[in-house]
Amino acid sequence: MKSIHTPVLGVALACLASLPGAASAQSKVELFGVVDVGVAHLGGSGASKTGLSTGGANISRLGFRGTEDLGGGLKAGFWLEAGLDVDSGAGKATGGGLSFNRRSTVSLSGDFGEVRLGRDKTPGYQNLETFHAFGDTGMGGINGHNLISSSAAGTPEGSNPKRVSNSVSYLLPKLGGVYGQITYGFGEQAGNNSLSSTVGLRVGYANGPLNVAGAYGTVKGGEVGNTVNYKHFNLGASYNFGVATPMVLIASERGNDKRVDLYSIGVKAPLGPGELRAAYSMYKDKRVSDADASRIAIGYGYRLSKRTELYAAFAHMTNDDNAKRKLGSSLSHDPGVGKNVTGYEVGVRHNF
Repeated sequence: MKSIHTPVLGVALACLASLPGAASAQSKVELFGVVDVGVAHLGGSGASKTGLSTGGANISRLGFRGTEDLGGGLKAGFWLEAGLDVDSGAGKATGGGLSFNRRSTVSLSGDFGEVRLGRDKTPGYQNLETFHAFGDTGMGGINGHNLISSSAAGTPEGSNPKRVSNSVSYLLPKLGGVYGQITYGFGEQAGNNSLSSTVGLRVGYANGPLNVAGAYGTVKGGEVGNTVNYKHFNLGASYNFGVATPMVLIASERGNDKRVDLYSIGVKAPLGPGELRAAYSMYKDKRVSDADASRIAIGYGYRLSKRTELYAAFAHMTNDDNAKRKLGSSLSHDPGVGKNVTGYEVGVRHNF
């Protein structure tokens, strides 16, 4: 992370500070990012594939963020974050361009909490990341969003997307160990203001080694005059015993006469200079027979420094006859219906 104090801004603030009654505001802008790339292999009962993968431990990204102290405990902030494919040098936007589609927000925060506007993670997706040993990246990633469909008609980005645009969020201030967030995403569709809209709520409690949180949300899809409500909820918990941190997650998506449930258990444990990670997940389709799947994953991250890590991971996805869930690697391909997938990857991640 690199701090940038702009000379022009500094001069302007100094001039303002010299005026009668002017507040002595302070500003800071930071450049930050992640560079993550590795070698991955996918095989199993379907076609095999080997090559470079990106985001095995953390999604590669480039971002800018900053805050300004407005005085009286009030702060203004912004956050612009773009995804990268390090193996090709392309951005995550359509056509390979650079787009701040991971996060682009402006906010005001104080004793009242924080009000945030723009594009950001949904409350429910934050639980999926938090209570899984691999988060949502790489071979072992949970892939717990859009369990029903990533292209559900009329939805902004699927039945339960990772992020939502055109959103307004309120985050609770520090209340002991209680934390929470509520988010509304405007659909902005002509003829029906609620179409493509999203609502999300997350409430949790973190105190010492314990962290537990639940989330609920809706996404309105379909079309004008025939809307479909997709609902999702999840509940996760973890407890750090020192020698290990076990975690559990339960999630469900329902809508358009479909339902998929997810159950996951996992653990993180310090081992030598790094961390051991393991997880087991089950995907249960409650409307389609023989469409369940399960995944087991194990990995290790060897820390070379606070910012650099070497990592390795192995995962296996078992698909029933009518299932075709894939592993989380960026190299991952559609395995085909009823095909099992085995994958491994080794890579390096550097934060700055």
